[in-house]
Amino acid sequence: MSRSQTRDRGKFWPIVRALIWEKAQQLFQEEQAKTMGVDFKGVTATREELREGGYFYAAKLIVLRELWRKKKSLLACEEREQLRDH
Repeated sequence: MSRSQTRDRGKFWPIVRALIWEKAQQLFQEEQAKTMGVDFKGVTATREELREGGYFYAAKLIVLRELWRKKKSLLACEEREQLRDH
């Protein structure tokens, strides 16, 4: 089985990977808008450019941190509900 075929499996990583690429593109465009000012045309970067520029790695950290915080807050809410029920 090739690597691309194994990437399509699972429930977590395919969704998270798409979120990471989206966030990386957002980070790239935000930086371009800041540095280019009124000359910014909304150019999108290739995946290679996003990786080389460090946007993919930064986006990965942000997305995974946000997911962890959401999971942590959901678990905390569930624990509070269980305590209330008992």
